[in-house]
Amino acid sequence: MERRAFRLNGFAVVAALLVLAAVAAAIGIALGREGAPEFLIVAGVVWLLIALVVGSGFTIVNPNESQVVQFLGRYVGSVDRPGFQWVLPLTTRRRLTLRVRNFETAKLKVNDADGNPVEIAAVVVYKVTDTAKAAFAVDDYEEYVAIQSEAAVRHLATSHPYDSHVEGRTSLRDGAEVADELTAELRERTAMAGVEVMEARITHLAYAPEIAQAMLVRQQAAQVVAARTHIVESAVGMVGLALERLAEQGVVELDEERKAQMVSNLLVVLCGDRATQPVVNAGSLYA
Repeated sequence: MERRAFRLNGFAVVAALLVLAAVAAAIGIALGREGAPEFLIVAGVVWLLIALVVGSGFTIVNPNESQVVQFLGRYVGSVDRPGFQWVLPLTTRRRLTLRVRNFETAKLKVNDADGNPVEIAAVVVYKVTDTAKAAFAVDDYEEYVAIQSEAAVRHLATSHPYDSHVEGRTSLRDGAEVADELTAELRERTAMAGVEVMEARITHLAYAPEIAQAMLVRQQAAQVVAARTHIVESAVGMVGLALERLAEQGVVELDEERKAQMVSNLLVVLCGDRATQPVVNAGSLYA
């Protein structure tokens, strides 16, 4: 698990080194002319060695960045406070960005739940939340996220049909539901790598070229049937309303045969896909 590494302000450590050098020089001067040169040489060598060891701990941390610190192969912590910092000397440090990142998967060709080949792609937005896991749990967390995203998109495509023809069945075209399902699955897959998936959405969805034309005809036929069904339902309602109004207002009394003829004519007018040519009866009603 991630933990905070020991650190100090880098400028404070530089100031401490300068103070140490000044103290050594002052002591050498206080010893007098005879012993001062030898003391200053020894003090200078010691200070140089200390400065080299201490100087190996200086590092610069950029905003929205973390550095994983290791000492002789052992993880000692992470530093995410931006600025000039000093950590334990003789350690190695690996930089990891904490910025929000996103990438788009390649267009994958997969069979959906109904066996139809479809092309699908998604965009994934994520960020590193545990630098220790991101650095040590997997070889390369970016590659890991990319591979797991492709696997999750393939699993999603095989779990749902491209277009649902059954009431209550989720299809790949149900954007919000599918996005939530994909995001939840990716969060489970990438948690062990110290990565949090913030959002995942499908950016490309289409039938494969070899069946695209046939599926287009099928979709058009389904739309025509749906439109005709709505037209017929509306026409039946209008005809029923017309008969009720005529009966209520007593405009004309029609027997069953005339009602049937009237219903037939109204349905032809309302449900026909072409303009009708009315015939005006200039005689009596029953002529």
